[in-house]
Amino acid sequence: MKAIVMNGTGGREMLECVERPDPVAGRGEALVEITLAGVNFMDIGVRQGIAWTEVSNPKILGVEGVGRVLAVGDSVEGIEPGQRVAWVYAPGSYAQRIAIPAASLVPVPDMIDDRTAASVMMQGLTASHFATDFYPVQPGDIALVHAAAGGVGLLLTQIIKLRGGHVIGRVSLEEKVAAAKEAGANHVFVDSEGRFAEEVLRLTQGEGVHVVYDGSGPTTFQGSVDALRRSGTFCWYGPVLGGPGPLDIMSLPKSIKIGYATFFDHIYTPELLRARSARLFDWIVDGKLKIRIGGEYSLSEAARAHAHMESRKTTGKLLLVP
Repeated sequence: MKAIVMNGTGGREMLECVERPDPVAGRGEALVEITLAGVNFMDIGVRQGIAWTEVSNPKILGVEGVGRVLAVGDSVEGIEPGQRVAWVYAPGSYAQRIAIPAASLVPVPDMIDDRTAASVMMQGLTASHFATDFYPVQPGDIALVHAAAGGVGLLLTQIIKLRGGHVIGRVSLEEKVAAAKEAGANHVFVDSEGRFAEEVLRLTQGEGVHVVYDGSGPTTFQGSVDALRRSGTFCWYGPVLGGPGPLDIMSLPKSIKIGYATFFDHIYTPELLRARSARLFDWIVDGKLKIRIGGEYSLSEAARAHAHMESRKTTGKLLLVP
């Protein structure tokens, strides 16, 4: 089978399309033929040496995708050959086939096409965690969503609106404004330098927002703090761009609450994974959640997909087609 491996830590030149032996489903696993693989900032972090450092190179990148089950190993229940399945975290997904723990698989309903299923797992479950679990948005709440036209931002905006919230979206480029507004953002402004708090306070009559969702790195940290109202919540995510550095907890203003949100805490059992995924699929079927695909690339073009994602000029989900 063909697969994309990283031969060392560093830039996109470390990625190579190679031939690898087909995997075999072991006990508790399913062998899946991959139809589409999702591209995520997590993959760039792995390539740069931020994660998976305990796994020797060369290693196959990718964690997310959709495909069809070819075979199952011993002790597998509920997953059968021929089923369409999706997954949010299975290392080695930049490939034509993969052996995955069956407990990590989600059956895909017939009403959901492959592209939609491959585009909603990582970003959809992340956005679901942020708006329903980490900070359960209530009707009337005002949220600041950074990177509002990105894969997470577009879905997060829609889920906040589903829950009766009001969204102020920040985007880095003028050409991204329309996508954020189409997702339902009430106000969208362009800012690439982290000077946005004054605009947010103006839009909220000086009160600030109830919650900030910030995965944009250290440059926006102080602005996000300044944009919060008293007892507001700061949802920090996205390790690839780095953290804000050491914090003096006694220097935090306005009784705000700061936390680092990890989507695994939303789906820490197979039952929760399937229930949360089913809710996303239901929202899509009901027309309440729309998926935007920002680009499709052949498997051999993985480095090009990484380049486009790193440019911060993409809107929506990027997919690889094995």
